[in-house]
Amino acid sequence: MNLDDLTKKFSSSTENQRKAIFSTLFIAGNKLQTLFDNHIPEVSLKQFMLLSIVRQSKELLTFTQLGNLLGCSRQNIKKLADILMKKGFITIQQSPHDTRAMCICPTEKVNDFYINDFSQYQEELKYLFEVYTDKEIETLFILLTKLYTGIENLEKKAAILQHDNGLESTAESIINDAVKEQSLSIDAVSGAAVSSKCILKAVENAIEN
Repeated sequence: MNLDDLTKKFSSSTENQRKAIFSTLFIAGNKLQTLFDNHIPEVSLKQFMLLSIVRQSKELLTFTQLGNLLGCSRQNIKKLADILMKKGFITIQQSPHDTRAMCICPTEKVNDFYINDFSQYQEELKYLFEVYTDKEIETLFILLTKLYTGIENLEKKAAILQHDNGLESTAESIINDAVKEQSLSIDAVSGAAVSSKCILKAVENAIEN
């Protein structure tokens, strides 16, 4: 069985197409990560994405903020940051807004990397999209952007299910952690990650309003 066989098998109904789309996102992500990691050994794809966000941001971002943007935990961001700091791409410093939170600052080596090493690979990225027309790329961009809305909807539904199954009370312990640390930049409660994020977001909104 190859990818063409799978495509034909799952094209018969909307339900099957949903399954195929979900599987494709996973498979395509793995393929792209393998291609990138083999082609640019100096940084992994995850490290590259972190550097890209840090480089493009006009303000310093904390580990927690970067985790939210990349869809991973604060602990994962810290692991990536430690590796990149050892390679000389970034420095880590306290947040100017929260002394308990840590931020990532790019060094000159980041600009050198994007100008020299990555510029060649960026040209080769065109091969990924040369099978599309300009109109198809526009449509793909719109649909992928809408995918984030779908993910947010999934997170909300998951939080409701956690609440119905009694996991909400487990996540509520994160409030005590936030008060103790006097910071919202804390790790989610194990086993109730989605509910923890919802609670922290609610606290953040309450503070801002």
